[in-house]
Amino acid sequence: MAKVNKNIVMQGLSGSLGEQVVLKQDKAGRTIVSTKPAFNSKREFSDEQKAHQANFKEAAAYARMAARTEPIYALKAEGKAQSAYNVAMADWFNKPEIDEVNLSGWSGQAGGTIRVKALDDVKVKQVTVVITNEQDVEVERGTAAANGELWWEYTTTASVTGQPKVTVEVMDLPGNIAQAMRQRQN
Repeated sequence: MAKVNKNIVMQGLSGSLGEQVVLKQDKAGRTIVSTKPAFNSKREFSDEQKAHQANFKEAAAYARMAARTEPIYALKAEGKAQSAYNVAMADWFNKPEIDEVNLSGWSGQAGGTIRVKALDDVKVKQVTVVITNEQDVEVERGTAAANGELWWEYTTTASVTGQPKVTVEVMDLPGNIAQAMRQRQN
């Protein structure tokens, strides 16, 4: 790829030249020169492609709204060659991650602490903890509180015996969910 700096002829150009060349400007002020895209009018899309196109339309609708209503997208775009819309689009396609579920502060008794290390490319919106007993009956469910940038803490309200399961759900701003399950050992 060629890079040209301070070219008086190309600076600020946008549009098309004939049916062959397209010029456009990005947020960083760079001039992008490309060939005009050509599409076969008789092309047919696979079911997978149609599903991706539908998902992309949903992402675009989300990004248009979120870029205006969620200030964090503009903050993340500051100083980059991206707009708040671009950051929101990327967030739609990237689900959060759960790095760790730490049960060492919980013995199965009420008042114990379950710690979750969760991250996202923009922001983790919510962390939910669900505790079930050995028969998979839900004992309690609640929302963890943020404790810094990466860690979330949940204080249990009920006691459970045996080897209960802890399911953690992490949600980001677009509503993507990551899930992890751990079992407490005696």
